[in-house]
Amino acid sequence: MANHASAEKRNRQRIQRTARNRAITSSVHTVVKKARAAIAGGDAKSAAEKVKEASQALARAASKGSLHARTASRVTSRIESALSKIGR
Repeated sequence: MANHASAEKRNRQRIQRTARNRAITSSVHTVVKKARAAIAGGDAKSAAEKVKEASQALARAASKGSLHARTASRVTSRIESALSKIGR
């Protein structure tokens, strides 16, 4: 329990930040999941579109600080690598 005004404010900020980060992270996970499903489906054209959306979402989340920059880069690299393998 916060006993000072500054501690109460930090608690309010924590709640807002957690909600925002959870929403951003959840949407990123959904987009990445759809991209991976499209890659598994084998249709290169639709998969390329989904991968593009996923990489944009990952970059946006990393720029906002919801996701670590290296995590976003790693996931982007892996899904783009998987896409290139079905394009052959």
